[in-house]
Parts: sequence; C-alpha cells; structure tokens
Amino acid sequence: MSKIKVLAIPSDKFGVGKFRILDPFIYIGDNYSDEIHVDISFNPEDNDNFFKDYNVVVFHSFVVPTTHEANIARIKWLKEKGIKTIMDIDDLWFVDMRHPMYHQVKEHKVGEKKIEMLKLVDHITTTTPIFANTIKEKLSLKNTTIFPNAINEEESQFQPKPFKSDKVRFGWLGGSSHLYDIELLKNGISSIQHEKPDNTQFVLCGFDTRGTVSEFNSETQQVSQRPIKPEETVWYKYEQIFTDNYRVTNRSYENYLKSFTPSPEYKDENEMYRRRWTLDVSKYAINYNYFDVSLAPLIESHFNANKSQLKVIEAGFHKKAIIASNVKPYNLDLISAVDNGQFNNKGNALLVDPNRNHKEWGKHMKRLVDNPNMIEDLGNRLYETVKDKFSLKNVCKDRVEFLKSITK
Repeated sequence: MSKIKVLAIPSDKFGVGKFRILDPFIYIGDNYSDEIHVDISFNPEDNDNFFKDYNVVVFHSFVVPTTHEANIARIKWLKEKGIKTIMDIDDLWFVDMRHPMYHQVKEHKVGEKKIEMLKLVDHITTTTPIFANTIKEKLSLKNTTIFPNAINEEESQFQPKPFKSDKVRFGWLGGSSHLYDIELLKNGISSIQHEKPDNTQFVLCGFDTRGTVSEFNSETQQVSQRPIKPEETVWYKYEQIFTDNYRVTNRSYENYLKSFTPSPEYKDENEMYRRRWTLDVSKYAINYNYFDVSLAPLIESHFNANKSQLKVIEAGFHKKAIIASNVKPYNLDLISAVDNGQFNNKGNALLVDPNRNHKEWGKHMKRLVDNPNMIEDLGNRLYETVKDKFSLKNVCKDRVEFLKSITK
C-alpha cells in the first residue's frame, strides 16, 4: 500500500498549535515515514491543486486562513474528492462568561461557526472523555475520537532539572485567562505567607506585560488602540494576589517589581515571592524547575470541565507534587492523598473541594511545608500516573492506527 499523505494545519505555533497539531504530526512524520507522509502548513492555498494529492486533512481552527464561508466550501470539496477531513477541538465552542474573550467570541459567532464545521467533517478528535461525551450529547456527533494532550519526554524543557532551595516553593504556571481561578488561592497564599514566612516561597510563572487596549473616543466615535500599561494587565492582578498586595515584599523589591522589567535581574532567590517572565513555547516548561509544588486552581464550570488536564500532565512529567481543585477535568487522573483527614496511599495529589476553597488551599500547603517528604512522594506518584498514558510516543502510536483505519 502507498503512503498515507496527511496535511496538518495548525492554528498557531503556540499552546494549541503545539500540542494538538505540531508535536503529534511532526513526531508521526519523523517516526512513521515508511507508512505516513506528513506536510504541515500554516497558510494553505485555497485552490484545488494544493489539496488534491492528500488522503487526510487535519486542522484545528481553519482549513484555509480566509473566511468561514471559504472553509465550509473547502471542506465540502475535500469530502467530495474522498479526502478525509479531521477537525481537532480542545475547548468548548462557547467560552465561559468569565473568559476575557467572551464578548469577542459572541460577537463574531465563533461558536456557531465551529459547530457548523464539526457537523460537516468526517471525524473529530479531542482531548478527554468528558469533552468527547459533550460533543456526542450536545451535537449528536458520534464520530469523535480521544487523543489526549501529550508530552514529548525527549524535549529538554520537560526533562526535570530542578533548582535547589531550602524553602518549600509553591508555583503557578499558565496564561492570561485565569484570574478567577487564581483568586481561589488568595486566602491560602496569604495565610501561609503570614504563618510560614521564613520557609515558603510563591512563584508566578509566565509574567507578561505585552498587549494593547482599545479606547473609544466619544467625540470622534473612533476606536483606537494603545499599548497596555503594566498596571492594567491581568498579570499585575495575579501578582497582587501572590504578594498579598505587595505586603510581603520589602520596599526595594517592591520598587523593582513595579518597574516591570526583567533586567537587571534582582537577587530574589530568598524572597517570599518570585516573578518568572514568560518564555517561548519551546522553553516555557523550564519554569517548573523553579518550584516544588504546582498549584492548579480551577473554577467549577461547564466550560472548564471540558478543558484538557494539561496542567496536571506537565506537573507529572516534572515530578511535581500538585494541589488542585477537585473538579473536572483534573479529577480524571488525580486521586486525593488525604480524604477527611485520613491518608490514602494510592493518592497522587492533594485536592481542594470547591466548597472549601476558603481554607483547604492553605491547609494543604501547610501540610506539605510540615511534611516535606510528602512532596517527593506525591511528585513520583503523579509521574507514574502520566508517564505512559500521556507520552507523545504512545499517543502518536494510537493516532497512526486511527489514520490507517479511516483511509482503508
């Protein structure tokens, strides 16, 4: 049989593009080249000749980077020619009202457009059984296959090289859409900073002051954009929570932090709080080396329940202990090591029930400060949970079998 020719179309080069399209299909192209040929295109040409020689077209957000109508027409053409179409989706089509993109998604009818494409393609791939069930129940689509987000353990940023410290360091690593989640940590962080000031540290990773703000001029009726001020960013709000509104920083360090510049570097190794600036997608996970315990707060909602558990997976490959919200999707893989005050030897995490956010974050943090051996034990158990199930090598093996099955 001739090779299966696959065209993979990432939506970007960042988080979604990396984990859902780039990493898996680069791996497949490199390691299954005898059976499958993979081309990756960020900017496909909207003409028949560009697509005609492929057996499979897999995409995340678009087939052609033009209009929605052009995408619908192109998907229909591909199907008419017998070219299998796969749409990958990793988030619910309608975002939560708390999401910073809510109004934009609603205005541009992004959800409706995604649904139209999902109902048209031959196959859908997604991240978790929870989201797969949502697609089947809400859209009556049974052509859905699960391929979880996966880690390439050969990628240097996912090979643990932790920096040593005498402090127990609690860290959060993520993006700019998590203010409501991070607010869940407020009481816990404050209590530990005041109860255990000498032997704890909180690390905020991914700090970023880039972006723009839209302004409306009522006199001219014009909308203009300007660079966002650091004090207007969500990261400034995050940092206020991580520093108890800068009350745990001395005047010199506070002034440095509020200069919002990564250089010259401040010797912050022994401070109660550390800021780690955003890194490129090929390096961002290096920041896991700066803390011992990963914090994973998540508001309980339908939108969040259908997200991926990537934060759990990343922490596991870095052998980090994790304190996480006891909500979907995190509790797909996490088992609490403490249940009603009793230790569970099968547990791989400390979980916070949503109705106990006000006190359990601090309680679990204190438990790890007082029992530092538990940090290593939980990290090792989490690693054992994720190392095979979420290995890129294993997930890509399943993807290859799937590609073969749909092109017979």
